[in-house]
Amino acid sequence: MSDADERVEELEAKIDRLEATVQGLTEELVEVNERLETLESEGAATDGRSADAAGGPSSPRANDDNDESKSDQSKEEDETGDDSGLGDDIIVA
Repeated sequence: MSDADERVEELEAKIDRLEATVQGLTEELVEVNERLETLESEGAATDGRSADAAGGPSSPRANDDNDESKSDQSKEEDETGDDSGLGDDIIVA
């Protein structure tokens, strides 16, 4: 097989991997958007009740704590190299 044929096969394999990555990321994005919509609708329904129950609006600080712990978790995963495995197929040229 010639070098050109090998190069074509390599490029086709790379395209297949990239298409699979894009497909996976697209599906994940759709799932995240659906989950976000669900959480927002639940939050809108809950905000009215929690404001009445607590005698005021819910604390935005509680959400900041959750975001902060997620950031810490992400940092730990980066340091330990322990992650979900997503993105292993992404190749930057």
